[in-house]
Amino acid sequence: MSDALIHPSAVIESGAVIGDGVRVGPFCHVGPEVVLGEGCELLSHVVLAGRTVIGPRTRIFPFASIGHQPQDLKYRGEASTLTIGCDCLIREGVTMNPGTSGGGLETAVGDHCTFLANSHVGHDCRVGDHVIFSNNVMLAGHCSVGDYAILGGGAAVIQFARVGAHAFVGGLSGLENDCIPYGMVLGNRAYLSGLNIIGLQRRGFAREDIHALRRAYRLLFAPEGTLMERVEDVAATFESHTAVAEILAFIRAGGKRSICTPRELPVPIGAA
Repeated sequence: MSDALIHPSAVIESGAVIGDGVRVGPFCHVGPEVVLGEGCELLSHVVLAGRTVIGPRTRIFPFASIGHQPQDLKYRGEASTLTIGCDCLIREGVTMNPGTSGGGLETAVGDHCTFLANSHVGHDCRVGDHVIFSNNVMLAGHCSVGDYAILGGGAAVIQFARVGAHAFVGGLSGLENDCIPYGMVLGNRAYLSGLNIIGLQRRGFAREDIHALRRAYRLLFAPEGTLMERVEDVAATFESHTAVAEILAFIRAGGKRSICTPRELPVPIGAA
């Protein structure tokens, strides 16, 4: 930490590892088992605790509480970790907890993620890369969130739920089931309202790929047969389409929650 800039009022406990170019602002507290990657910045009043590793160039704003013990009444002090990737933005009042023995003893957050004010990542969660949490998002324990997913302000995700890659969870939604990759869910309790078309367009998905996803979506949530029967039909129809295959793999993998479905069935292909 030869070229780190540490404010005189900050407390860096013995044992903490501080990378090159780190900046620690006033009234921050860094615990003895924390690792801060090179170029990280703690603006002020940030508290880092536990076995927490933060990747290079991540910026953390005032009053964030990162790495304190899990909010799980079954937790008994077991050694667990919180890992946060590089180039993340963690805004005011964000809380993130390490894992527990019931979930692999690890909470992991990927690279290039954004967590806006007062959002929360619960114990044993897995958050992918380029994920965005808007203000006041609440992610309960044991959840997973795929790459490029966006959770709108005030959204709440129940424990053990999965949010697929490129999905969108609308503001103030209460998600109690799994959201498929590329899906969009809205409401309390949340329902599948279609595909995240705007997100796909912003990320440069080809028009033909979006059309294929729309066709696959309509087939998956058609009234005929069971969901798993429709999965096999879609797999045969779109056997070479990567994005569709990702949705099918998500459904087949299953989890502790059901798949979030539409309130109204999609309009059949070819219907007016």
